[in-house]
Amino acid sequence: MKYYIVLAFAFLALTSCNKQKIAFVDNGKVINEIQEKKDLEAKYKIKEDAFNAKADGLDEQIKLEVKEFQAKVESMSPANQEKNYQVLVQKKQTQDQQLQFEKQQITQEFRKDVDSVIVRVKTYVKEYGKNNGYTYILGTSEVASTVLYGAEENDLTQTVIAALDKEYKK
Repeated sequence: MKYYIVLAFAFLALTSCNKQKIAFVDNGKVINEIQEKKDLEAKYKIKEDAFNAKADGLDEQIKLEVKEFQAKVESMSPANQEKNYQVLVQKKQTQDQQLQFEKQQITQEFRKDVDSVIVRVKTYVKEYGKNNGYTYILGTSEVASTVLYGAEENDLTQTVIAALDKEYKK
């Protein structure tokens, strides 16, 4: 009987010494504050501005053609009016479809690049946890709050941001 009691105490002593190291990271903050994401947003802002300028230019061109059509409509036969009107409508629809396609391409490119950043962040956090002896590193954000409370010293958010920015600058 004493043997079992001693064995139980030994087991408790060994398991209580095996303390788990747990921390958390605010995923949303990391993704939105790392320099790589900021640079990505700036890159796509330039693309979006160029796209908007192109779209505005094409819209102005169509408006001029509509004004020309309206100025000449009185002197056209009804058949020519209909024909020219249909040409303008078709041109506008084709232009709108092309612009919508280009806008979708830009959006898909941006999402793909952001997804790559997210994968890099996850990989980095995983490696950081392994290399620094963490049993768990939990993720949280405003959208999916999995960590309802965490002591400030267990928040690795700024550490991860700084390390990712340093790695990105290389």
